[in-house]
Amino acid sequence: MKTLMLTVAAATALTAGAASAQPYGYGRHGMPIEQRIERVDFRIDQGVRSGQLTRREAYALRGQLNGVVRLEARYSRNGLSDWERADLNRRLDVLSNDVRLSRRDDDRRYGYNDYPRY
Repeated sequence: MKTLMLTVAAATALTAGAASAQPYGYGRHGMPIEQRIERVDFRIDQGVRSGQLTRREAYALRGQLNGVVRLEARYSRNGLSDWERADLNRRLDVLSNDVRLSRRDDDRRYGYNDYPRY
């Protein structure tokens, strides 16, 4: 009986601690906005290195990302409200989708020996 009560108490303590451990900046995506920004930036870098993104695509995506970063800085001056956090998450959703589509559209940045031969 003691073992059962101890197990239930431990499980309750773990679930209560996990719910309170999430910082204020977490959205529905399970990661803070700053981390989502870093992840999108990393995906753009990865696309450039692999050749999946052209220079023009990367430039446009970085422009969008810089706009989100500036907006996040402006919003966070007085702390993020729920509406501002939702707005940033929506914008990051659109940007993340744009990165995904741009990386898969078969526009290639060709290297020296990678030009298609016709």
